Amino acid sequence: MSAVIEAAPSPQPSAASGRGGKAGFNPKYLPLAATISLFMLVATLGSVFYDGFFSAQVFLNLLIDNAFLIVVAVGMTFVILSGGIDLSVGSVIALTTMVSASLVEKHGWSPAVVIPLVLAMGTAFGAFMGLLIERFRLQPFIVTLAGMFLARGLCYLISIDSISITNAFYAEVSQIRIPVWGEASLSISAVIAIGVLLAAVFIAHCTPFGRAVYAIGGSEQSAMLMGLPVRSTLIGVYTLSGFCSALAGVIFTFYMLSGYGLHALGLELDAIAAVVIGGTLLTGGVGYVAGTLFGVLMLGIIQTLISFDGTLSSWWTRIVVGALLFVFCLLQRFFTSRAPRR
Repeated sequence: MSAVIEAAPSPQPSAASGRGGKAGFNPKYLPLAATISLFMLVATLGSVFYDGFFSAQVFLNLLIDNAFLIVVAVGMTFVILSGGIDLSVGSVIALTTMVSASLVEKHGWSPAVVIPLVLAMGTAFGAFMGLLIERFRLQPFIVTLAGMFLARGLCYLISIDSISITNAFYAEVSQIRIPVWGEASLSISAVIAIGVLLAAVFIAHCTPFGRAVYAIGGSEQSAMLMGLPVRSTLIGVYTLSGFCSALAGVIFTFYMLSGYGLHALGLELDAIAAVVIGGTLLTGGVGYVAGTLFGVLMLGIIQTLISFDGTLSSWWTRIVVGALLFVFCLLQRFFTSRAPRR
């Protein structure tokens, strides 16, 4: 009788079980869960220590003040998911502001013409870099680094000084507030950023292009053997990143009401940091656009905490972000080491 009991089959694994029948939390969600949990923890601590921190407008201000970063980080997410990198995004934002300010203020062009023009310019710039990377098998780091220098240099060909934008359209758009509830409101830029984020989530998880991006990031050779359009997808991710950078530049123009060659200096590093903190692996193939949102919000809430404190230098933001990056890089290393070998 005991032998029969010992030989009885074990229960079937439940739906919550991981691979190999082991019940537990899927480790691929660990970086995203850590980011969301950390954001909630920081928000809770801020609410406890500072009066007025726990209010709807304070949290909506995270979206308002970081709308341009959300947009550019969305484009960066697709690039990193494919296993690449884009260092030109900050320079493209600066070039967008300079072209916009120059055409509107110095040449009297209508914003209805200028905005589509700069969006097309950024998209073409990204597509050109993607074509170089795919066609000549160049390293994305080098190509986008060259793009960063090129776009920043073009800014100074237009003007070495800041160009203020006094056009009524830009001034009005920068002041518009959309009521959310009570006295809380969102800016047009924040609404655009939310729209871009939702569109990116759909593209990443519900379209053949998004699935191809994940497959290429996992293994480009395997993606080719599967018959996926690797070449067009690689060009597509840099084209998308260029478009997002130009759109972020338009938002940044609304935010600053000026064009300047030093705008968005180092923003590419903030975008990469937000993507990594949001749980996307730098090796590609794993990550979520929603995680990038929380990565940006994490950077924003750190700055908000420092502002509420009033005694700390703004450089503490960089120190904390650097520490977070170390932690999340170690977390990614832990994840990759635990991943099953195929």
